[in-house]
Amino acid sequence: MTTYQVDILNPKADKLLQDLADLDLISIRQTPADGFIDVVNRLRAKATPQAPTLDEITKEVEAVRTKRYAKKKA
Repeated sequence: MTTYQVDILNPKADKLLQDLADLDLISIRQTPADGFIDVVNRLRAKATPQAPTLDEITKEVEAVRTKRYAKKKA
């Protein structure tokens, strides 16, 4: 027995595979969904289209450092 993983690009191919399964020439098993990939895709969809610039990152880092330093000094 040989196992293949097939990505179906056209819905007609799904029908052909189902017909082969009905003739007991092949068996079809769906693989379980990968939860990690789902999470990654959701995170990517929520991400801003533009990455922050180096100046924006520097300003944020300096703001956090200033706030921390003020807490330690007080």
